[in-house]
Amino acid sequence: MREAIAEPVSAIVDAVKTTLDKTPPELAADIMQQGITITGGGALLAGLDQRLSHETGMPIHIAAEPLYSVVIGSGRALENIDAMRGLLSQSGDD
Repeated sequence: MREAIAEPVSAIVDAVKTTLDKTPPELAADIMQQGITITGGGALLAGLDQRLSHETGMPIHIAAEPLYSVVIGSGRALENIDAMRGLLSQSGDD
């Protein structure tokens, strides 16, 4: 099983590292202090949190309900849509 998921796990790790490399320094400092929270089914992969921590040197946290966290967050954003409007952009607003 471990060999079967080795390549996708490496792709996840590489994507996280690439994203961190492109992160502005002030945000990277916050992430370094607070850590990264992983969500979704991938967060349930045994050892993914330790591997990400080892590869990035950052604390890694697994969301309390990783399978539902995106839905929960989306629901909260919709409940506060007026406050979120300034953060949202529409296609073509660049």
